[in-house]
Parts: sequence; structure tokens; C-alpha cells
Amino acid sequence: MELLLVKLLYFSTDSVIKNVQLIIHPRNEVERGTNVSLLCQAEVSHRLGSHPNYQYKFYRYNKLLNTDQTSSMDQLYSIPDARVAHSGKYRCDLVIEKQKKESRFKDLTVKGLQTPVLTVDTLKLSEGDDVTAVCTVEGEKGSLTFFFSNGPEEIYRESTDSHRVEQKLALTKGAVNMLCYYSINLDSTIERSNDSNVIKVEIKPNIKVNPSTYVIEGDLITISCSVNMTSQRNSELRINLIHGRTVLSSNMTQTDYRMSAVSIKHSLVLFTQTLINILCFDNSLYMFPLELFSMPVLIINPAEVFEGEHFTISCQINSFASEKIQRDDIKYSIFGDKTLVIKDNRYSGTAGKASNGKYMCIAEAKGIIKESGRVLFEPKVLVSKPEITVDGPVIVNKSFWIRCYSENGSLPIIYSLKRSSITLNKTEVSYLHKEARFLAKISTPSDISSYMCEAENNGQVSVKNSERLHATVIVPVGKPLLTVLPVPGNIEEGSDVTLICGIPKGSPPISFSFYGGSGTAIYNTTVQSNSSLYNLNAVKRNHSGNYYCEANNQADVLIKSDIVTVEVSLAMWKKGLIAVFCMLLVALLVLFIVMRYKAKRGRETYSPPASQAAHLSDL
Repeated sequence: MELLLVKLLYFSTDSVIKNVQLIIHPRNEVERGTNVSLLCQAEVSHRLGSHPNYQYKFYRYNKLLNTDQTSSMDQLYSIPDARVAHSGKYRCDLVIEKQKKESRFKDLTVKGLQTPVLTVDTLKLSEGDDVTAVCTVEGEKGSLTFFFSNGPEEIYRESTDSHRVEQKLALTKGAVNMLCYYSINLDSTIERSNDSNVIKVEIKPNIKVNPSTYVIEGDLITISCSVNMTSQRNSELRINLIHGRTVLSSNMTQTDYRMSAVSIKHSLVLFTQTLINILCFDNSLYMFPLELFSMPVLIINPAEVFEGEHFTISCQINSFASEKIQRDDIKYSIFGDKTLVIKDNRYSGTAGKASNGKYMCIAEAKGIIKESGRVLFEPKVLVSKPEITVDGPVIVNKSFWIRCYSENGSLPIIYSLKRSSITLNKTEVSYLHKEARFLAKISTPSDISSYMCEAENNGQVSVKNSERLHATVIVPVGKPLLTVLPVPGNIEEGSDVTLICGIPKGSPPISFSFYGGSGTAIYNTTVQSNSSLYNLNAVKRNHSGNYYCEANNQADVLIKSDIVTVEVSLAMWKKGLIAVFCMLLVALLVLFIVMRYKAKRGRETYSPPASQAAHLSDL
């Protein structure tokens, strides 16, 4: 009854779902930013000619993520740029008509929270100022809780589904190390990120620049600064003027500082130090003097050049302060590997090994000197004559690999396989020390020399041809012929028999195997010729049977000869002995018959006496 029910159920639908499984690519545990794919694979049996409609559903835990209709037995769900929030248990369902089957849950673990970035609306703050702080973590998803801290002391927290929190914070005196971090709730666990960058709170000195912060490179400026000491009673004040790592002045409380605006960007940092609380605060003044002239740019034309071709190097500026200088006031010099090439803004030459190197140029006007970036110039090398070889043995009528490789030449290199000047195939090599490989086949040994390869990396002008291909060609063995001497039918016991196995063609060395009787191997040998022999000395009757031989060589194609039947007859003396014995036997038989005949005749002619006759009759 149960068997009947199963059969009825099976034939009530066109398809039967056997199994559904979920596969996570590239693996179940990945780093942040990995592109993850969930592959739902189904094993379904269906009637011939039916085209079922598959409905796939993907779940995280029991929350539906996606539904797709398809005719395929597998479906992909992608999670691009995976984040920690994507960690969890996943499964997929397959629905066909009224059938439904679920896969098992698979765990996906995404590691690595992104470090948040803290920004404020004012980079340099005064004590007690309110600051708008923004904590951002691009790309993170899920339920996030952001924390703002003053060192170890928490200032503010906020939970959100956004990757960014902005909050206006009131900082008290002494708040110095401001940072942020965040955590994410992963059902049963909470992951915490690394701390963001730290922003310090500082006392802000006043900095003045005369005549103004609007200057041009080379102008003289005067810098003065002061600090409001209202909240710093009983403290000794010291102000240092620092540019980069250089202390320009350590006595800014009493005198001003004069300097020339010669850099594109000046960062002037002031520090105040007190003897009581040993706190250090700073402020920065960023000056952007206008350029007297822009940074020079070195240009090599053409961008790609082969050895032997002409090239041009030029040094250019895009702008200059016309109120200060004219274009002709700017002098140029071009250098190659720190050696002066020409005192001009243009140089022409022919590419070669001597011209390889790093080039830069210098522009100078009114004591302002600027260098361009260094540009590496390496002319491309024309491809060298390729070498053509084979990979592995070459066997007639079997495919083999031909390798083409040029020792020198800039990539990419285009290799072509030719046979009797006809191009058979082409391939492009774009990796260093990589050879081109072509599949080929020959029908005769002489065909091997018809192959050659061609290489180019700069059009027809760069074409180089290899020599013709030379390689050892292996000819498979032909069908062997087994010859028996003496000819079968004339072999007697005690005579010597020679088995000769020969082949019409085949490359040496040749391996011959001889078989006799019931197919038992009787002799194996490898020779450099196309034939081999084996001697059977003083054969006997039991040497009679079927004989054959096999031949093989490096082509590994084993060929068997036809079977030759060998019959060993009796020796002549045995035949004579048997004849004599037969003749003797016949003579004895004749003698016996004659004697019997004579005995019978004797009884018929003899007449016994009467008494003997009576006696015999009585008997």
C-alpha cells in the first residue's frame, strides 16, 4: 500500500526535488570588502520534455533576502563588498509547483571592522568652545552605536543604522584627546572597532602676518603673535614659532619674525607651555603664497618609443605671476640621472641604451628654483630572433607542442606559428619569461622542418623569424612479420629453429617480444635495427604450437604479428626405427600365419590307427 502511494505521488508531478544545498563562495570566512556569492544548487528529477519553473528564496536566519524565478537548477545571490554586518546564518529554499525543500544553514563570517574617521568643524579649538564632531565609517552597515570620548572618558554615544553620526559637543577645560569608535550588534555578540584618529584641544594663540597673508613667492612678510593669559594665571608663557621641524623663533613673546615667502605652503605652529600644569597647546597658520611660477612639468614625447626611434623632452610651466616676471625671465635646465643634458627647455635625441634613465628639469626666476618630478625613460626593446623548440616527444600522426620564445623584447610580443610560409596560429604573450605554445601534428618525419615561428612587438618593422624546426621524430612501428626457419612443415625433432621478427618501419630503439605455445613470452629484447631473431635449439615435439611476435618503440604503440603454426615432426632415425619395427612385426605376423597354415594342413592329411579312431570317437 505504501509503495503504491509513493508511485502515485511521483507521477502526480513533472518534477521531484531530491536535494537543495547552499554553497558560499569564495569561502565561509572572509575579510571585509570581499565579494561574496551564495550559490543555491538543486538536484531535481523531472519528466522528459518538461520545463519546470524554479523559485529560489534566500534567507539570513529566517528573514527573506531575495526571491528569483528561473529555469536553471542553480541560482546565485551576491553580497558585494561584504561587511561584518553580513555575518550570520544563511539558507535557501527551492519551490517547484507545490513542492518545497530547504537547504541547511551555512555560517558566513566577515572579519575586520573599518576604522572610523573623526572630523571637527574647526581643527584648532579654544578651551570651552563647542565643536561639531562627525564620526564616519564609510561602507559599514547594520545597527551601529557610535561613541565619542575624551581619552578614556566617554562624552557621547548614539545608536543608528547610518554610517555617520554628527553631534555638537561642549568641551570643558582640560579635554585634550578627542576620539571616536563604534560597535556593531551581531545577534549574540558585539564587535568593537579600533579607535579613530585623535584631535587635541589647544589654547589658540593669535597670529598676525603683515602686510597680509596674500603674498607671492619671494615677498618679505612679518609674523607676530600673542596669547590671552586670562585663564593662565601664575603661569610662565613661552611661544615658539615652528615651520615643519625647524624652530624659527623661541622668543615670539617679545619680538616679531621676518621671513621670505618662498614655499607653496607654510605651516606656522605656535606652542604655549606653562610651568605649573605642563600643558602644551598649539595653533597653526596656513599661508598659501601665490606662485611666482608653477611647478615645471617634464614631458617625453612620444610616451612609448623603441630603441632607434627619435624622442623629444620638453620642460613646461602652466602659469606665472605676470605682475612680477615675464615668461622669458624663466630659465630652464634638463637633467638625466642628475647629469646636465641641456640648458634649455627642449631636447631631442635617438632612443637607445645610453638614453635610459630618470629625467627631470629645473625652472629658475628671481632666486626661486623649482624642480619637476622625475620621469623614468626606458625605450622599448625590439623583439629578438625567436627560438623554436618542441615540448616532449614528436610522434608521427600524434599532436605535440611547439614552443616559441624570444630572449629579448618589450612586452607584449605576438608570436605566429608558420608552416611552409602559411600562418597557422597566433598568440600574444604579456608576461615576462613566458613562451608561446602551439599544438601541431605531422604525417611524415620530413614535415618537422616545415615549421617555424615569427615574433613581433612593433608591427611589421619588428618582425623576426626563427630557424626551421629541428627535432627527433619518432615513427611508430609497422605491423611485424614473423618468419620461421626452416619453413614450418620441414621441422624435425632435434633440429634448430630460428624465429625472425621484422618490421617495415619504425624509429629505433625497437623492443621485440616473442611468444610461443599457449601465448607465453619466451624472449624479449631491444635493438637498434628493424628486426630481431630468437633461436630454438634441438626442438622437441612439445615445441609445436602457435607462435607470434610483438614490436614497440618510444611511440608506445604495441603491434602484434600474425600467428604462425609450427609443427615439429619425428626425427629420421626414429622414423627408420619405426619402419624396421613395423616390417619386423609384419614378418612375424606372416611367419605365424604360415606356420598356422602348415599345422592345419598336417592335421588334415594324417590318418590315425583304428583303435585310436575308436577311442577318439568314444570321446
